[in-house]
Amino acid sequence: MSYYTHTVNPIGNFIEKDHGNNFEYSLNDDNLAMCEDYPHKVWVSNLHNQGYRYAIVKKTVAYVVVDEDEFGLPVLEKWSIKNNKEYMV
Repeated sequence: MSYYTHTVNPIGNFIEKDHGNNFEYSLNDDNLAMCEDYPHKVWVSNLHNQGYRYAIVKKTVAYVVVDEDEFGLPVLEKWSIKNNKEYMV
């Protein structure tokens, strides 16, 4: 994944430590059952698509849903992050 896509209603931004990519995030306003556990959307893009991944963004770490398992449960990646800046809304 790379960074920079059209973020809808961004509330913050952070740098992922391992690769130095910059990501914006917004509040999760989707009305799906699984969404209540993931209050944020991290906006991503790559060569094939743009969009977001559900996440929990904290001060120094983000838990990002990257897939689902055979039971339909979310598969998480733990990202170490820095420079988490919340925008003044």
